Amino acid sequence: MQDRLGGYFASALQGVVGTGVPAALCRACVDLMDITGASVSLVGTSADARTLWWSSDEVAGRLAETQYTLGSGPCMTVLSHVASVLAADLAGGADAARWPVFAQQAVELGVRAVFSLPLGSTAVVFGTLDLYRASPGALSEQDRALAFPAADAITTALLHLDAQGAENPLARSWLDQSETDHEEVHQATGMIMVHLGVDSHHALARLRAHAFTNGQSVTEAAFDVIAGRIRFHE
Repeated sequence: MQDRLGGYFASALQGVVGTGVPAALCRACVDLMDITGASVSLVGTSADARTLWWSSDEVAGRLAETQYTLGSGPCMTVLSHVASVLAADLAGGADAARWPVFAQQAVELGVRAVFSLPLGSTAVVFGTLDLYRASPGALSEQDRALAFPAADAITTALLHLDAQGAENPLARSWLDQSETDHEEVHQATGMIMVHLGVDSHHALARLRAHAFTNGQSVTEAAFDVIAGRIRFHE
């Protein structure tokens, strides 16, 4: 099973490099499992520097952005604990209590279950594979047998892209996109650090708080900071 899945994702990877369609990796997950959507996110030098690499649909992308804005949710827990998080019902019980604000916003997006798996090794995680379903319920035994090898296959695919980067301009462009996708957030965080005289973690927390209070994504709030529409003062 794992060999077949690895071959499937290897074929998807050829589509990524050859045609510029990284969504093939996420769509493969949706095709093979009983899930509604999927996304792949990568991290920079810290878990705070997280960026959406690709998603299968708009809801998957918004779900990833919501977690980045709040700094909370299954994928953020994966990054801090280096372990998979399988949340079967965000509308009630332990899963809803674990991330109350994220759970509420996820349900408003039509998401009831989220399954987040680490990309990388047992020591170093450089991203997450996030699967969501519109209906509640745990991953079936069959889906679990697919999801974990899928994360391994995507890890291998991303490492392959990284190894190709110097020789393959298209592969390099996908990696550069993941590194610069949230450049505005980093720039705005730096400006807030100067305004308030605080470190990067405090500055990002202030940016996230402003975004949440005003019903924005953290990226939208960052654009406002850069444009000078908002300034932070003690």
